Amino acid sequence: MARVTVEDCIDKVENRFELVLLASHRARLLAAGAPLTLDRDRDKNPVVALREIGDETITADDLKEQLIHSMQKYVEVDEPEAETVPLLSSSPAAAAVAPQSSSDDGAVQFDRMSEEDLLRGLENLAPPVETDDEGD
Repeated sequence: MARVTVEDCIDKVENRFELVLLASHRARLLAAGAPLTLDRDRDKNPVVALREIGDETITADDLKEQLIHSMQKYVEVDEPEAETVPLLSSSPAAAAVAPQSSSDDGAVQFDRMSEEDLLRGLENLAPPVETDDEGD
């Protein structure tokens, strides 16, 4: 079996530092149980990773994306638009508070709720459960 060298892989990944990062990431994936894309031939994971990069059985761009994704701590989540969120309740109190669509999108319209509607809505709420945790 021929020995794999950095020169075999440098035409796939131009930067030697990036090659080391990608090969070490792939070697960690192989150690974690990722499937091989070529025969192991009694080689250790770093050598198999370099052979995979050199033989282009796995692309450097895919490895780079996997490496970036594995190092991310925070992933941005697209929040839904406010207009597409449905109303949660169809009670009369919620209908009084729910914004009404107007033909003029630039004008903001506030709905008013009477005190009676507010009290009726509060009556439907369950009171907090009392516990005897006062140090008995």
